[in-house]
Amino acid sequence: MKNLIQWTARLPDGVKREVRVTVRRQHLKWQFKRSDEERWDYVSPPTAKDWDRLEDVLRRRAGRGRSVEMIDDVRKLREKNEMHETVHD
Repeated sequence: MKNLIQWTARLPDGVKREVRVTVRRQHLKWQFKRSDEERWDYVSPPTAKDWDRLEDVLRRRAGRGRSVEMIDDVRKLREKNEMHETVHD
């Protein structure tokens, strides 16, 4: 099952930043776009705030009867990502 989650946030410099996350069972695809740039960024890693926001959106969806399993999958992927970053830093 594939789900698209997206939100827009204002950065400290005042520029809007759109975030899209495609959630699949064992994979996340992050996409970022600043309003002052023409192209989407598929390479930059998500920030801790991005991960927090994704988990928050999923928790709210779970409260409306959506799958709680997706939250667990995202947490596992986040932990795996954080371990990978620690090893490579």
